Amino acid sequence: MTQKTRTSGTRPTLCHAADHNFPGRAGSKRVGTAFEARALEFLRRQRMRLVARNVSCRGGEIDLVMRDCDGALVFVEVRARADRRYGGAAASVGWQKRQRLVRAAQYFLVAKGAAASACRFDVVAFDGTRLEWLRDAFRADDV
Repeated sequence: MTQKTRTSGTRPTLCHAADHNFPGRAGSKRVGTAFEARALEFLRRQRMRLVARNVSCRGGEIDLVMRDCDGALVFVEVRARADRRYGGAAASVGWQKRQRLVRAAQYFLVAKGAAASACRFDVVAFDGTRLEWLRDAFRADDV
């Protein structure tokens, strides 16, 4: 019995729109970085200032940390979905994801000595090409 193997090392296209393909971890990371850049550009137009990107700790990661014009630290989760099936991008920030965001924010506040800073959690969600900004999407004491 002969087994055929593919030796080209390339993956086939999964659908027609290249931005909606997530061909493994590297492709997903590239697409995620592009959506984070779009979210950052949008938030800067809202007069917010970038403090940090991709803050990681053992318990979680925060995509963007911004400073709002009122001085509050804003921890931003960026989510993207090709369509609204299964609730869309905003609905994908569930209870466990919120817990990981809160843990990462606590780490950031302690590490930067900003524990007394006013802060909030925002979500920037992309459903296809539509951007939705959810200010104060959840509270740390809700999780």
